[in-house]
Amino acid sequence: MSPGVKIVTENSENPLDNRLSPQLSQSVLSALAKVHDPLLNQSILDAGIVRRMQMDGECLALNLVYPYPCRSQYPEKVQEITQAVAGIDGIEEVECSVDLAVPVIETAVGDAIAGVKNVVAVSSGKGGVGKSTTAVNLALALAYEGARVGILDADIYGPSIPLMLGVSDFQPVSVDGKTMEPAVAHGIAANSIGFMVGEEQATVWRGPMAAGALIQMMNETNWPDLDYLVIDMPPGTGDIQLTLSQKVPVVGAVVVTTPQEVATLDARKGISMFNKVNIPVLGIVENMSYHLCSQCGSKEHPFGQGGGQATAERYGVELLGELPLNVAVREAVDQGKPSVAANPEDDISKQYIAIARETAAAMVRLSKPLELEIEISDD
Repeated sequence: MSPGVKIVTENSENPLDNRLSPQLSQSVLSALAKVHDPLLNQSILDAGIVRRMQMDGECLALNLVYPYPCRSQYPEKVQEITQAVAGIDGIEEVECSVDLAVPVIETAVGDAIAGVKNVVAVSSGKGGVGKSTTAVNLALALAYEGARVGILDADIYGPSIPLMLGVSDFQPVSVDGKTMEPAVAHGIAANSIGFMVGEEQATVWRGPMAAGALIQMMNETNWPDLDYLVIDMPPGTGDIQLTLSQKVPVVGAVVVTTPQEVATLDARKGISMFNKVNIPVLGIVENMSYHLCSQCGSKEHPFGQGGGQATAERYGVELLGELPLNVAVREAVDQGKPSVAANPEDDISKQYIAIARETAAAMVRLSKPLELEIEISDD
């Protein structure tokens, strides 16, 4: 980090006004207009990230507010911004306060869930592609990057979130007699039908009953204030998916697949379903994309290659990431310590975290542009 650069994370909501010496403010604005946010595909000015500029002597103080969680990238982003304004006459030092303000993204259907800003569904056309593992690590990655996150296990017939989060013994309680308290694991809130039935007890319900249980869990859980509620969907395109699309304000869906044709064919059906019910597909995650040999480091593709990319191109959606086939990922969730929670600094966790940033930014791109002015003042 350059000398004189300071990152301060704080909650700040600044009124926006417009004052300062015209020459210096124009120079700074021109420099900042060239700083591009690659995930939003806009300059940081157009994206409304710069909220305030203030000169204190020869120190330029900038207030930055990101609309998607990216805490691990704050130093890198501040470094880029600092370099952009470093050559301007009159500025000897730069201080940046950095905050997160996730917007509420409007949806066409469904009533808002108390305490929840945005709902994102993680889905797959078929089972066995690592959907739940992806959902759990996505939720943990969003939280790692600074967001407030919950996860709802909507796989009524095969709930796995309790085991994956290491809270299989949790029993829901009600403080007010109306709502149930969620479990809290690794910093995220969670609820699942698995908390209410035994691990080896089958949930033998018809579709409408399962869908009704999902809506009840969603609306009668006392969720804390959440930026994102991640829903781990059951595989397929049945009653639960239809109920979700009609009654829940889902901002968008992430579709998980593996590379082989039988999996991508089902993934395409899932994308088609979301298109029919007007839920945007935020992107595709290709799981088990490749295997790195532990002995020689060579990359192999046991399930084929390019299926996720081809599907993304066919439907005009993003390929959010290609995750490896790795036994450590499976062992981590079996032990109730998913990769991102157990070791956020390893390569696989970093890939999940990158997917989380991409997913959150894709949701922001669906929102209305911010109408903000920049407060510019001179002390």
